[in-house]
Parts: sequence; structure tokens; C-alpha cells
Amino acid sequence: NSGFSGETTAGGDTRIDVVLSTAFDIFVLELGGNDGLQKLPVSSMTQNLQTIIDKVRKKYPSCKIILAGMQVPASLGQAYASAFKAAFPQLAAKDSLYLIPFLLDGVGGIPALNQADGIHPNAQGEKIVADNVWKILHPLL
Repeated sequence: NSGFSGETTAGGDTRIDVVLSTAFDIFVLELGGNDGLQKLPVSSMTQNLQTIIDKVRKKYPSCKIILAGMQVPASLGQAYASAFKAAFPQLAAKDSLYLIPFLLDGVGGIPALNQADGIHPNAQGEKIVADNVWKILHPLL
């Protein structure tokens, strides 16, 4: 786990070279949620994710890349929420990535499964998130 709380895709892009100093066979890319919460341009998020994917592929060509899809609340605007949600499957299809359609499926928007901030899963919600990841990760092991 190389993530930092509150990190955007731009932050992940600036740190990816350090992450790539350790060899791996499977790379789980889970960034973008904070871009969405800050309502940063979807095009910038997509480009940052693409840059990270390209760097991983260049350094480790046989690495399997899993992209964790995210969504934002419709309260950020329906057009923005739709574009944001669509960016992940589009990128996965374009780059032949494995996709977790929505990392927080079964957790997002459910108060009993989130911390007081309403954004981050609590312990019970984390179990569901882990299952969401495991469904995609397990067959690749």
C-alpha cells in the first residue's frame, strides 16, 4: 500500500517512480476518489491515471494492472458524476486492465458502513471493500 490519505491522481503520478523501485506482478491502482471530491477535471484525472499505467507497463511489461473504479455523488452535478463514473471502465477497456467496477459497491452511501465523515468505510464496510477487491484479485493469483 503506497497511498496517502487525501491523495489525488496528480500526487500518485509524482510518486509512482518511487513505488516502481519495488518489483511486483500485480499492481492495484486505486486513485481518483479525491479528484472527484475536489471536482477536479475528469480529463486531468484520466491523464494522470494513464501516465501511471504507462509507467507501470514500461517498467514491468508483464504486470497485471487492476483499476479500481470510483464514483462521486450526483450532488456534484449529474454531468460531472456521469463523466467521472465512465472514466474508469473507458480507461480499463482502452488499456486492457482488470477492473473493479466500483470499489465502494455495497458500502458507498450507506451510513452504517461508513465512518462519521460519510466517505470512508468503517471496519464492517472495509470487509465489503476487501471482498470487492478479492473478486478481481483472486483469479489473478
